[in-house]
Amino acid sequence: MSSADLGLRGFLLLLAIWLCTKVFSSLWRLGGTQTTKLKGPESTNLLLGRMRYIMQSPDISVDYEKWAELYGPVYELPLAFGLKQIVLFDPRALTHCYNTERSVYVRLDSERQFIGEMFGRGVLWAEGEMHKRQRKALTPAFSNAAIRKLTSIFFDSAYKLKSFWDEKIETSPDGVVIEVQEWMNRVALDSMGIAGFSHDFQYLEGKDSSVTAAFKSLELQEGSLFTNVIFFLGVLFPLLHKLPTQRIRLLRQLRRNLNEIAERLLENTRREKENDVAEEHADKSIIGLLLKAEHADAELYMTQEEVVAQNVLLLAGYETTSVSLTWALIELAKHPEMQDKLRADLAQFGGRDPTWDQLSSTSDIPYLDAIVQEVLRLHPALHKTPRLASQDDVIPLGTPIVTPSGETISSVTVAKGTMILEPIRAINRSEALWGPDAKEFKPERWFKDITVPAKELQGHRHLVTFHDGPRTCLGKAFALAEFKAVLSVLIRNYSFEFPGGPDTKIEDHLAIVPRPKVAGETGAKVPLRVKRL
Repeated sequence: MSSADLGLRGFLLLLAIWLCTKVFSSLWRLGGTQTTKLKGPESTNLLLGRMRYIMQSPDISVDYEKWAELYGPVYELPLAFGLKQIVLFDPRALTHCYNTERSVYVRLDSERQFIGEMFGRGVLWAEGEMHKRQRKALTPAFSNAAIRKLTSIFFDSAYKLKSFWDEKIETSPDGVVIEVQEWMNRVALDSMGIAGFSHDFQYLEGKDSSVTAAFKSLELQEGSLFTNVIFFLGVLFPLLHKLPTQRIRLLRQLRRNLNEIAERLLENTRREKENDVAEEHADKSIIGLLLKAEHADAELYMTQEEVVAQNVLLLAGYETTSVSLTWALIELAKHPEMQDKLRADLAQFGGRDPTWDQLSSTSDIPYLDAIVQEVLRLHPALHKTPRLASQDDVIPLGTPIVTPSGETISSVTVAKGTMILEPIRAINRSEALWGPDAKEFKPERWFKDITVPAKELQGHRHLVTFHDGPRTCLGKAFALAEFKAVLSVLIRNYSFEFPGGPDTKIEDHLAIVPRPKVAGETGAKVPLRVKRL
């Protein structure tokens, strides 16, 4: 079949979907609750709305903020086929949505399909009572007491990384250029393997990992305009997710690969416990606590499928930590004076490592904490979170807005089926919320109380990076402890700089988790010159 025939078929399919959507939307609205009409950017295409623009924008978070300045902290955004999305910057509106996510603002059907195909029916996929039960069963594994026991593992992995870097640098007094993002992947995955499963993936040693191979196979597939349109239209037509696209086939293969790994690790841990030959870290591992949920009472019980799904999620969780560590090294390479301040902050420990209590404190190692919080603010691993109203609702506003008709309102009526967007990176960088220096990497902002409007935001340190409410990130304490432990080892032993100078341009490489890359590099690569101190 010729490309012209395929193009015509694609156009006719989009046209048919558009007609069905218009009819469906009209019938949906008859006699039902009407979503408040809001100001927002105009549609630039009859069929696609602003979808093409959103996909082609080099940094859509800049546009989200610009539109908030033009139309108010809550506005509507036209998507494909007449669908609209309400974008939230208003802190009170965000808090309301976060606090009702389990009952009202749920994941899009298209997003749940993606998560289900990729991770299975774990806590990230679950809604309502199932989510509440799974989260309650998982909470002990991510408590402060549990993470305190895992901190030594993070340091062990960091020192293993150090030994490999020392070998590279030993004969080069001027340092060597190292692609640091790949090494952050390695240290994060090995830490997760040992802390989560009592299993060493040996990725730092260079052993090929089926986990990373599975993720890379999906990351090589760039989403087309058509697949993104189908993703959103799944809200109205769930059957669209049954289309045998290349993306769906890769997701299913990825899940099969991850399930095999998770089931094998789960069985190994069961066998070790039965034979009482567990490794030193086995009793501390997250998987050990998950095993208890298989035999818990009805309130906390998780099926075999659910336990495996949580394991798959843990395997995938290494990506967000590796991205955050990479961004920290990028910012420190751009600001050598910050490296000096951070080393001075850590000098109090001499040759010792900080304890978990010191790492988790905001005052014991203040500059380390400030660096980490600023990375989380300026460079959140996830850039945005879409949600769907599962029932009619009224969202209260902290700042009144003016509708297209000229009416001033202090709340927005939301009809069932309305899409909501929480633009995480745009909120974290908003000058209206964080002040005129919001786009700057400025750790010193964390040395004083937050006085800017961002103080109205709930969540970890007034950031939306970890979300909030019943879906706040379960692994937050784990991620922060690993982030701080690894960074503290690296900065005490090495200096970092860009081979091309501190003005080296950094771009986004769009993947499952967006990653930084040096402009001009193929793939998500961040080469830095690393010198031994």
